[in-house]
Amino acid sequence: MKTILIVDDDKDFCFLCERELRFEGFATRSVGSGPEALGLISENPPVEVVILDIKMAPMDGIQVLNQVRKRDVYIPVILHSGHSSYQHDFATWSADAYLMKSPDLRELKEKVEEFLVYEKPMSCPC
Repeated sequence: MKTILIVDDDKDFCFLCERELRFEGFATRSVGSGPEALGLISENPPVEVVILDIKMAPMDGIQVLNQVRKRDVYIPVILHSGHSSYQHDFATWSADAYLMKSPDLRELKEKVEEFLVYEKPMSCPC
C-alpha cells in the first residue's frame, strides 16, 4: 500500500485529508511540523508522496522541501497552501506541484494518483 505523508499544522485539515485519501485506498501519516516529517521520510515503509503546507513553525514548508530534496530528489512533493503568493517564489519551484487549499480535495487526490503512477528510479543517473 502506498503511503502519503501529510505535513500541516492544521489538525482539522490533516484529518480531512487522511479520511479522503484512505477512502481512495492509500495509507496515510500526518504530522504537524517539518522536523516530524523529516523523521518519517526515511522510515520503512517509505513515504511515496508528501503533501506539504508552507506556513508552519519551527520550519516552514520551503525549508522542509529543501531538506527533502537533499535526502531524496525523486519523492514527489505537493506544496498545498492557502497562500498563492508563494507559487511564484523561486524557492518553491523544486516542488512537483503547487496547489491551493480548498475544502474540495478532488484536485489534490488526482495529483497524488498522478504521481503514484510513475515509479521513481532506483538510483541517480548522474
